[in-house]
Amino acid sequence: MSSPPQTEARVRYAIEAVDVVRSYRMEGVQVEALRGVSLGIAEGEYVAVTGPSGSGKSTLMHLLGALDRPTSGRLLIGGMDTTRLDDAGLARVRGTEIGFVFQAFQLLARTSARDNVALPLVYRGVGRAERRRRAVEALEAVGLGHRLTHRPTQLSGGEQQRVAIARALVGEPRLVLADEPTGNLDTANGHEVLAVLERLNRERGVAVVLVTHDGEVAARATRLVRMRDGEIVSDEVKGTQTPRVSGEAGGGA
Repeated sequence: MSSPPQTEARVRYAIEAVDVVRSYRMEGVQVEALRGVSLGIAEGEYVAVTGPSGSGKSTLMHLLGALDRPTSGRLLIGGMDTTRLDDAGLARVRGTEIGFVFQAFQLLARTSARDNVALPLVYRGVGRAERRRRAVEALEAVGLGHRLTHRPTQLSGGEQQRVAIARALVGEPRLVLADEPTGNLDTANGHEVLAVLERLNRERGVAVVLVTHDGEVAARATRLVRMRDGEIVSDEVKGTQTPRVSGEAGGGA
């Protein structure tokens, strides 16, 4: 008796934008920052989004991070349609599913590295002892186990950004969004920070989406999405993976 034909498994998306439009009204003029963008980020992918100023990459980043809502279209995180959530529900998704790394680090100046990293867990109601244990573990993962009690002003720029990466990872998110993470760093520290992100992506399987205007930074990702005028103009996957067409994202769970 022959075996039934094998069907191709559907890609498991960490996050998926489906025909997303984002419009703004500025001084009586309608501005379309995103024009029907569809993009699926698979679990464990490492994706760079690049494009000139005004291309829509920052708007897309805010939508993927559930920091903003699309004018139309759908945004699914782990299969959940976030466009159906109220503000409190959206905040919960941000706190549990997404980690953020910003160009300006966004660390509390008078707070130790350990307590900066533990902060997201405060909002999740995690107890103090457990918060500290997980913060120490996250800092050790980025090579800063010896800097637990140092404040940001006592750390180099590269070390501050690694603290920010640890903070993004401490809640074990499905996705890490990094907005120009090397923008405030010199070349050596920038390479170090990217190496940390790449290692954590590889070892932990966390999806990473990195927004950058730097071609060298973008080239290190395994998938490169280029934007212009609010649309995705190319979407390339390196290696042996099948190239993914942006418009293929569209099946919600």
